[in-house]
Amino acid sequence: MEIVPPHPGQVEVWLAALDRRHLKEFRTAEVGRALRALSSYYVERRARLAEGAALETAGKRAAFALFYAPLHLLTAAGILSALAPREPIREVVDLGCGTGAVGAAWGLHASAPRVTGFDRHPWAVAEANWTYGILGLRGRALRQDLSKVRLDPAPGLGIVAGYTINELSDALRAATLPRLIECHAKGAAVLVIEPIARRMAPWWKEWEESFTGVGGRADEWRFTATLPPRQRELARSAGLNPRELTARSLFAG
Repeated sequence: MEIVPPHPGQVEVWLAALDRRHLKEFRTAEVGRALRALSSYYVERRARLAEGAALETAGKRAAFALFYAPLHLLTAAGILSALAPREPIREVVDLGCGTGAVGAAWGLHASAPRVTGFDRHPWAVAEANWTYGILGLRGRALRQDLSKVRLDPAPGLGIVAGYTINELSDALRAATLPRLIECHAKGAAVLVIEPIARRMAPWWKEWEESFTGVGGRADEWRFTATLPPRQRELARSAGLNPRELTARSLFAG
């Protein structure tokens, strides 16, 4: 399955702007080295992600923004193109928004007039606000812990947690599940996206049962990895060779 992102012209503008924004201080090879270190957290040391290790240095932040954010947007776009919320989405709420890529993908896909992101990291919030602006979305990211985010579910609201739930503490993750199920019961569409490797998420089975128990669906996705040129270059520099963009998702909508 191949991904065709929504509004590809805007996405190309965003990718070019990412280059200008994050390659002012670093050469591509330097970002590639930071990406190699960053990737080790996702593969070998995921426990440190909850501590904010992925964004602890300027090099890792640049690597995340230049490599993972575009991949997350493209993957989310592929997933969204295959899902069909019952109600048109007028607003997107992105929990743990990071640089804003996943929420932006849904905003572009649904032509939603508003995207609101929440993240506890100040750099991520600033980056998400920049992302929304470059992509032409009416959006705002706020610094807020997920436990304190107020949700007002209703038909027409899309709630997404992209690459977020696995990085929460066990207690916050356990508290978040019933909140999302309740949001669906009140008419919101709820989407969770995570990496496909099951050993990284022992909690997934419980979440899958909860989503399918309310009429939702659980899917695994494999998309042909036609990466943009900069992301291909960074992957080579970091010793990565992604032939596919993979993810799994839970959706109730």
